[in-house]
Amino acid sequence: EHTDYNQGFVLPMAIDRASWMALRPRTDGKVVLHSTMSEAPLDFALNTIEKGSGWGEYVKGVAWALRESGLRLHGWEGVTATDVPLEAGLSSSASFELAVARAFAAVSHLTWDPKEMALHAQRAENEWIGVQCGIMDQLICAVARENAAVLIDCRDLSTQAAPIPPRAVVVILDTDTRRGLVDSAYNERRKQCEAAAAYFGVESLRDLTEAQVKTQPPDLDPIVFRRARHVVTENARTLQARDAMRKNDEERLGFLMNASHASLKTDFEVSSAELDAMVQAARASCGCLGARMTGAGFGGCAVALVARNEVEGFCEQVEARYAAMTHRTPRIYVCRAANGTECLKP
Repeated sequence: EHTDYNQGFVLPMAIDRASWMALRPRTDGKVVLHSTMSEAPLDFALNTIEKGSGWGEYVKGVAWALRESGLRLHGWEGVTATDVPLEAGLSSSASFELAVARAFAAVSHLTWDPKEMALHAQRAENEWIGVQCGIMDQLICAVARENAAVLIDCRDLSTQAAPIPPRAVVVILDTDTRRGLVDSAYNERRKQCEAAAAYFGVESLRDLTEAQVKTQPPDLDPIVFRRARHVVTENARTLQARDAMRKNDEERLGFLMNASHASLKTDFEVSSAELDAMVQAARASCGCLGARMTGAGFGGCAVALVARNEVEGFCEQVEARYAAMTHRTPRIYVCRAANGTECLKP
């Protein structure tokens, strides 16, 4: 986590949850979209896109980004639904943005280039929504592979598949807490990373080695130093995790997940009491190989790697332990790695 906007390495997978759209073209240059979660539909004209508020801003933001790149868009109308938990660190906004981009591509007869469309969606998030996210969430929603995670080099956007170890299952653990990225410390963390890169005289923290962040320089803000140390060590863990997955070494992968959470908690300070409790509950439960927070942090979900033959008992134990620790009711999703954005024609 938090390596993508530092031009580093990330290793996400798409889960078998999705944003869905059913749509048909319009000829008047308007977009009208109904959501199963909102009474009022979105309704705007492509030639006069103006900022407002609410879930429709993601649609308008993607339309704006596509038009800014010189693409000619056609209007459409439809209905959307999602079973991705919202504001849980599971990339619900990126999922929606890529579904919107795919809708525009379908009705406007645009060539579907997954990486280019992910960049347009990221621009919408950065410049229209106001969250200075990296490319990871949008790109994995575009290029994901079934039964595999994808190593993404966030500098050149090259990708490599990393199969999920067959003896393990990925389990998402929802803490029943939420965060809002625009109002959180997410943008602050990004500025701190940029300050660290400037101090070390590199383009991004991707260019630092672990040896360079082993000892804190006396004239560098200790908080900025810890942010840099997390990013550099997280990049190393990510590459090691890819190698472990290719060797079907789920125990090594679990160890790296544990180390990632420790770094996110201590050096990057984006965990929370509930996330820490969930990770603790997971690690104490049967079959757990490793667990960490997932997403930007400050709330939302943790992810655990669990032995396939013990997943049922694991889920029961985590639910009981977490509820006892926090008096909250968690939601637990046993997941498989799924494909990215697809167009399903009738």
